[in-house]
Amino acid sequence: MTETAAIAKPARQSSITRLIDIVFPGDTNHHGTLFGGAGLALMDRVAFIAATRFGRTPFVTASCERIDFKQPARVGNIVEFSARPVRAGRRSLTVEVEMAAETIVGRERHTCTRGIFHMVAVPEGENAASYALPELIPAGTQNTSDAVAMVEIVFPDQANSVGRMFGGEAIAYMTKAAFVAASRYSGKLVVLASSERIDFARAIEIGEIVEAEARVERVGRSSMSIETKLWSENLLTGERHITATGHFTMVAVDTDHRAVPVRDSGALDVALLDERDA
Repeated sequence: MTETAAIAKPARQSSITRLIDIVFPGDTNHHGTLFGGAGLALMDRVAFIAATRFGRTPFVTASCERIDFKQPARVGNIVEFSARPVRAGRRSLTVEVEMAAETIVGRERHTCTRGIFHMVAVPEGENAASYALPELIPAGTQNTSDAVAMVEIVFPDQANSVGRMFGGEAIAYMTKAAFVAASRYSGKLVVLASSERIDFARAIEIGEIVEAEARVERVGRSSMSIETKLWSENLLTGERHITATGHFTMVAVDTDHRAVPVRDSGALDVALLDERDA
């Protein structure tokens, strides 16, 4: 008898998916902190995106392990949800999710909670019966870029009558990414002063992932120019396209909404010394 050669199982590296949002008053309870249910919903959403990016097939949430909220996220905080696949079976995938909150002023950051979500692949089509998840390879060095990268999924209420994302929704998402990038860079409150021309190269369909990348490219005394790119990604194939590009000018302000220097004088002196030494 001849042995049948085993078919090598495809392998895929575990990578971190980040969903970033801002806590607004409508998302909070009477204590001014983020509703636990809203936090859990966002944790589940980013777990779904991370799982689908890994398996490139539809997933459902099977269960989540006990989740304890150690610290709250308050109104005005930036909240970041980081999801990473940690264990893969034939059709089950375990995703670890961390929720962290940070203040805009001073950039004080704390972990709110961590959770484990168990996702199950539900493949469709003629090859569904033979589908198996790829082998999970532990992540190597993560991207340390200073750019903000944040993902979301396009839902029907964000789309027009032909199933494509409203341009205004896309611009709002790009502006949010620019706000987070400018706030993190300056450690101060920022407001949108202006936006340059925004060009849309491609429509975004319902169910696609949108990923906004925002980077500080120029800094003035109180203003920052933020370059923002919006990518669309097919959930099942992973095919990505640049959908829109734009530049936003954000201005650092104090609590009275008066313009202030982006960096304090001490921080500027240190930066100049570093440049001179380099």
